[in-house]
Parts: sequence; C-alpha cells; structure tokens
Amino acid sequence: MQARIDFRRFALAGVRMLRIQAWTIVTACPALIVFSAAWAQSYPTKPIRIMTSEVGGGADVLARTIARGISGPLGQQVFVDNRGGGVIPGETIAKSPGDGYNLLMNGGTLWFLPLLRAEVPYNVQRDFAPIAWISTSPAILVVHPSLPVKSVRELIALAKARPGELNYASAATGSINHLTAELFKSMARVNITRIAYKGTGPALNDLIGGQVQLSFSAGAAMASHIKTGRLRALAVTSAQPSPAYPGLPTIAASGVPGYEAVSVVGMFAPARTPPAIIARLHQETAKVLTEPEIRERFLNAGVEVVGGTPEQLASLISTDIARWSKVIKDAGIHED
Repeated sequence: MQARIDFRRFALAGVRMLRIQAWTIVTACPALIVFSAAWAQSYPTKPIRIMTSEVGGGADVLARTIARGISGPLGQQVFVDNRGGGVIPGETIAKSPGDGYNLLMNGGTLWFLPLLRAEVPYNVQRDFAPIAWISTSPAILVVHPSLPVKSVRELIALAKARPGELNYASAATGSINHLTAELFKSMARVNITRIAYKGTGPALNDLIGGQVQLSFSAGAAMASHIKTGRLRALAVTSAQPSPAYPGLPTIAASGVPGYEAVSVVGMFAPARTPPAIIARLHQETAKVLTEPEIRERFLNAGVEVVGGTPEQLASLISTDIARWSKVIKDAGIHED
C-alpha cells in the first residue's frame, strides 16, 4: 500500500520554514550593518591600489590625481597600477577581494568590450560596484581646411551629395571615436567611409596632411592644430556646449537633434565591497574633484570633472550599453 502525502501539511510546513528563514535574515541585518560600519571605520589599514590602463592615458592621469588626493584623508598610501588596455584591468579587479584595497579607474572600454567580443571574463553590471563618475570628455568634429564646409549642416549636405567619398580617420575598432563617427553616420543619415589606423598619431598625421577629410577626436590632441588653422573645428559631441571649448556649437544643435557621444571615466570596486566602504571612497574622491585647481587643470585638457554618485554612474552605464549596443549591431562592428 502506497503512502499518502498530505500536500497541504507539506506546503504549510514549507511556509513556516520560509517565515523562520526570513525572520532570521531580518533580525541578523542590524548585526550585519553594525559589522559593516565597524569595518568601514577601521578601513583602511594598508595601501590601496587603483588599477588602470596605460601610463599617460586619460584614466591614468585621473587615477594619479585621485590617488594623491585621497591618500592623506585615508591615512594610507594609494598607488596606481598600470596594466595596459583590453580586458586585463577589468578582469583583475573583478576577481580581486571586495575589501576596498583593489580599485579600478576605467572608461567606456570596460563596458564596450563585452559588446564587441564574444567572450569577456566579467560582467560589468554584476561584477563591479560603482564608486564615482569621475569625468566626461566630449570629442570635437574636425575637418581638413580644404573641405568646403564650415558647419555640421554643410558637412551633412556635402556628404549626401558625395556618398561614400568622404573619409573619416579612426583608431582602434570599437574605440569611442570609431563609435562616435558611426553614431553620426546613423543619425545624420550620411555615408562616410572609415579609414582605420593603429593609433591616434598616424590618424592625426593623415588628417593634417589631407589624406582623410574628417575625424571625431579628443579635443586636447586637436587644440593646437585648430589654433594654427591646420584643422577646422565644426562642433562638439556633447549634448550641451562644453566649457572646455567655448564658442563651439554641439552637433545636436547643428542639424542632428539628440546626438550625444562622450568619453566617460569611472571608479569602481569589486561587487562584494561593503557599501560603507564604497560610501567612504566616494566621499573622499568627490572632495578631491571639487577643488577648483583640479577642475580647471582638467578643463584645460578638455576633461569635464563630474564627481557623480555611484547611482549616477550605474545609470549612465545602463544607458550607454543600450545606446552603443544598437550602434555596434547596426554597423556590424566587432573586434578581429
């Protein structure tokens, strides 16, 4: 004779067990909060590492500025660890202990790479805890002076009259200046041809020499050439006029409504880092970024200091992933 199972009694027992488990978690929370706060009060007790990309890059300069600024208030040495480009910085920090001693300073590459490669050893939104939105940097749309255009509208008209004939210089596949140009092509509905280069130096040389007609490039690299007339600036890629480039209109206000493409740098910790430590690191980082001397220094280099909250950085990344994944898919972009 088969045993009969009382499913109603079994279900009620399960509910009671879930209630006990839930109550255990709730009653434990204050203890966890106290423990986390106590840990944060004793933090840090040893040097802190900020990992970033290559020496001399935008994220590296920002990382060194932040490291110098927060080491005093935190009472510990904060040093920068350069690991080059690609996935190495992100993968290393994603797998590091979440104890507040391993941080990452990185830009859009961190969340662009998973959109460009079939396999990346981290998930940006799962494996990292945002600390601060450090900065944003618009690019400048520049043309060779031989091109008979003095505005974005004139450039669009010329590109439509000569489809496929205008070339734009771009560095690495999937870099922000590459994606910025592809977004412009899509939104302005023009056909311009990409000429790929191994670095910004060779691309700039050919642009100045007239071998390519236009580029979406970091303003700091273009500034001296614009002043001497070797290049002509048409607009900035930010949604609003940039204080770094006074007098230049936005692409959005020059015939491509809604256009926006900027480089972003953020500061991150491994996802397991206690919230109290994240809050402490954000507080000290934000203080550094409010210093007028630092803001002015970076503005002169084309970088707009933000100092945004972890929540603002997380929201920005979500928006960026949605926007650029569509651009990448529509343009058929992928890393070789």
